Order: sequence, then C-alpha cells, then structure tokens
Amino acid sequence: MGRLAQTDGLTEIQRDILATVRDFVDKEIIPVAGELEHKDEYPTAIVEGMKQLGLFGLTIPEEYGGLGESLLTYALVVEEIARGWMSVSGIVNTHFIVAHMINAHGTQEQKDHFLPRMAAGEIRGAFSMSEPGLGSDVAAISTKGVKDGDFYVLNGQKMWLTNGGTSTLVAVLCKTDEGGDTPYRNMTTFLIEKTPGFGQNPTVPGLTVPGKIEKMGYKGVDTTELILQDVRIPANRVLGGVPGKGFYQMMDGVEVGRVNVAARGCGVARRAFELGISYAQQRSTFGKKISEHQAIQFKLAEMATKVEAAHQMMVMAARKKDSGERNDLEAGMAKYLASEYCKEVVEDSFRIHGGYGFSKEYEIERLYREAPMLLIGEGTAEIQKMIVGRRLLEEYRLAD
Repeated sequence: MGRLAQTDGLTEIQRDILATVRDFVDKEIIPVAGELEHKDEYPTAIVEGMKQLGLFGLTIPEEYGGLGESLLTYALVVEEIARGWMSVSGIVNTHFIVAHMINAHGTQEQKDHFLPRMAAGEIRGAFSMSEPGLGSDVAAISTKGVKDGDFYVLNGQKMWLTNGGTSTLVAVLCKTDEGGDTPYRNMTTFLIEKTPGFGQNPTVPGLTVPGKIEKMGYKGVDTTELILQDVRIPANRVLGGVPGKGFYQMMDGVEVGRVNVAARGCGVARRAFELGISYAQQRSTFGKKISEHQAIQFKLAEMATKVEAAHQMMVMAARKKDSGERNDLEAGMAKYLASEYCKEVVEDSFRIHGGYGFSKEYEIERLYREAPMLLIGEGTAEIQKMIVGRRLLEEYRLAD
C-alpha cells in the first residue's frame, strides 16, 4: 500500500478493520469485478463474504449485535470497497443510511425489531426519496400517504432505488399533509418490509418493483422504480412514530450518504491512480517507459494530489458528523470535491492507458463508466454548491 490516502489518529481496531477489508477487496472483489460487471450480475458471493465479516452491522450499536463503529470507520471501509468495485459499496450504502435513520430517529420497538437483523445482514435496507418528476426538488414530492385508522394507505411512484429489488426493507418518503405549515413538515418516512425480488410483491399487496433500470455503469447492483398502489402500512411503521418528520430524517440520512459518495469517489480515484501509475511503468514509447516522460509525470503528480485532497476532505466531513455537530457544509464540500476529482483522475488514467483504455479487457474502462454516477448521486455538484454557498453566508453574515 502506498502513502496516499492515509488517515491519522485511527485506533488499533479501526486499522485492523481496514486491513481486513483491504485484504477482502484484493482477494475477493478485484479478481471478479470485471466479469460480474460486464454481465451485470449481482455479486452474491461477495455480499455473503461481507455478511461473514460483519460489515452490514459496522455502525449499528453493539447492543443490537453490530460493531458500533463510527461514521469515519464506515467511510474508510466504503473507500476500500469502492476501490475494488464501486457497485459493492452501493449495496452497503443504502443499508447504512436506513440503519442510521432507525438508530437516530426510530422508536425503541423499531430499533429492537430491525437493527439486530440488519446487523446480521438478514435485513438489507434501501432508501427511497426520489421520484420520476422530482429531481432535487424534494418539496415537489407527490407520493402520498393517507391515514386510515391504524394504517396509512400509500400511493405513488418512486425512482432510482439502489437495492430496490434485493432489499427487504425500504425507507420511503411520502407526503402526508397532517397539519404542517410548510411542505417540509408534511412529509413522513415509512418503513416497509418486503420480500426481495421483482414484479408484484407477494407479501405487500400493491407494492411493485418493475425491474432493473439499465445503466451505463454502476452495474451488478440493482437500481429500480417502486410503485405503490393502495399499499397499507401500519402506523407503527412511521419512522419515529410521529408523522411530519420525514424530510428532516431523510436529510440526516442524506448527510451520511454524501459522506459515503465522497468515500466512493476517493476509492475509485485511488484505484484509477494505481492503474495509471502501474501502466505507465510497463508501457514504453520512443525508447523508454512512458513514466519517464515529463508529461506523464506531471499527470501522475496532479492525480495523486487530487486523490490526497479528496481523501482528507472526506475524513474531515466524517469526523464532523461523528462529533455530533452539523456537517452539511463539510459533507457538501467533500461530496462535490471527491466526485469531481474522481472524474478527473479516472480520465487522466484513461488517457495514460491510451487506446487500451477503450478496451473492456482493461479495468480502467469500467471505472470510466462508473465515475459519472458519483457526479449526480446524493445530489448534483450544483446542489452541493448551493448548500455550501448558503451555509457560508450563514457563517459569514454581516451584522445589520
């Protein structure tokens, strides 16, 4: 392992976890990622290996059977996994977001019911906020939940669910219109348990996962729609037990997700750098290794600097969240920087590979198709800059 993307101040336990994950990635993910990705095949064996390592319970408290680790540990683990294959990190991302939301906002009954099985990987979570016509405007949400005695009846269509088919628990944001004075106080998060698979769900009448959305990259992991037609959900499956808090619960989860996307960007960028610097020392042109050409050395220097800068920004955002402080500024900066730098590092590595980078035989081809997803996942660069800009104006507001 090179000197890039090192993290100061880790405990011995954190270092041991990362070493174990790094070894798992090198032995169990990287050798098979290309074949599985080109087939768009779900990595069942890899997921089983992660269950055995206890990774699905990484951040879940020990009292519920998890490891009780910090967001920083989670982010560093995600960085390592994404270095092997970004799609695998997507499988754990939504699971971690839902586990975090239940642990932070759920009722005691919800924690007792879900968290032990989530820690064991028996329940795997998905996160559903977006809709076909929604984009980044969460206030325009149209999927609706209407109270009916001890139940809510849900109707609508959700979009871009990572793990939508393979998950067994979905946190779904709906409009409930129960007295809030702004749109943001009229949203509620529902916890829906379902059977994994596609089509009409056999255990939740009215719930349909039509099938996988075909994507340019980010293959292997399933991305789906979710259709709800008169789906009846018990009122005790409102996250936290009180309607109207869904927007704020989801935004808390999104902050975790943005740190995750930043970590994924760091992992993919680091792998692209590794591939680029390795290839540069093997390929010869004009009588010498291309690594000896000044132009390539300049490119490698720029790539390494971006890898390092993105990693340190991601670590700062994770530590801020772990401290209990508001971290939307840092998370927005980290997600923006890491995703943009990832795109640039991957492209530079692609250029170093020359014509071979266009071949599916070379790993960089896959990374080149994966990097764009990070530019839009958990909010586009424009949304991140808007969040960062508003927070900066709060911090530096002039006195009246």
